[in-house]
Amino acid sequence: MRKAPSVLSMGSDNSIKLSIRNMSVITFEIEIQDELPVQFQERSFQIKTVLQGNEKQNIQYTVKPLTRGEYEFGNILLFIKSKLGLVNRRIEISSAQTIAVYPSILLMKQLELKTFTRISHYYGIKKLRRIGHSYEFEQIKNYVRGDDYRSINWKATSRRSELMVNQYEEEKSQQIFCIIDKSRSMRMPFDGLTLLDHSINTALVLSNTALKKDDKVGLLTFSNTINRFVKSDKGSRQLKNILEALYKEKEHILESNYEHLYQAIRTSVKGRSLLFLFTNFESYQALERVLPYLRRINTSHLLVVIFFENTELSNFALTDAKDTEEIYQQTMAKKNMQEKVLIVNELKKYGIQSILSKPEALPLNSINKYLELKARGLI
Repeated sequence: MRKAPSVLSMGSDNSIKLSIRNMSVITFEIEIQDELPVQFQERSFQIKTVLQGNEKQNIQYTVKPLTRGEYEFGNILLFIKSKLGLVNRRIEISSAQTIAVYPSILLMKQLELKTFTRISHYYGIKKLRRIGHSYEFEQIKNYVRGDDYRSINWKATSRRSELMVNQYEEEKSQQIFCIIDKSRSMRMPFDGLTLLDHSINTALVLSNTALKKDDKVGLLTFSNTINRFVKSDKGSRQLKNILEALYKEKEHILESNYEHLYQAIRTSVKGRSLLFLFTNFESYQALERVLPYLRRINTSHLLVVIFFENTELSNFALTDAKDTEEIYQQTMAKKNMQEKVLIVNELKKYGIQSILSKPEALPLNSINKYLELKARGLI
């Protein structure tokens, strides 16, 4: 008997459990073959075990799906052999089932636990000091090192003869939008997932974090046209709406149209919002083509441009060159790395926030940026 989750998480290790019981008193050697979905391209998956008389075993293995969609598991085959090898038997157990693979729900839950574990003055995943006064008053408390001295309540201090400060609560119901570029620049694979899939997983994690912070979350995807728009809202149902929307997204082979993106944001996103734009710039010239539109968007909203470090090029640039060809290739790799830094500086010059991240570190970096911007009261 196979026990599997109702949905599988893309890019994460998902546990599958098999339960088997020996109803006789004889000890058997058993080879178990579970017919895995074709997406795994696993032709020789088998588990060998010894089952004593009247014994029940629970066997567990993991699968790591790298694409979204429906995965069809087949039957379970048992090849049973007695200890002496005198008896051999093949048993086929009907266990066909179809399981949908969604953006990584497991990753979302893991980071949710880290984000909302509060220890002393730690909020989220890294230590953040509350700055500014764009918060609602919550209470008066004793001053501790690191508190903003501008929040000192002098009347309460004089009454208690010790420093007291006003504590403020973060503003809620702010609008957060995840905007995902689905053009061909996002088809590049890293660690088995495309940049689009890394972005989709991060958008789900970021949306869940913002909803837990009682903010409104929306979604917009685009390529050469606007593909999908989910209006900002809050509540558990909104996370399901975003999850279903992300599940259906596919890469496009055309270039992204930032003029259409600018028009869509102008007409559909009402009020100042925090916009996380997941895209990729492989050269400074790629940024130059779209920078005018990014600057216009940033005048009405707080824009965070998220793009990726090419980890393969970075690792290659640090290796020892063996010949003239590799010296040339390493020079070009280092030039690409310098252009990424130049892109960050160019965005900063125009007041645009940015995240340059390795694909595997993107969820943590994005959450930290969100928490930082909320702590600074910039939204």
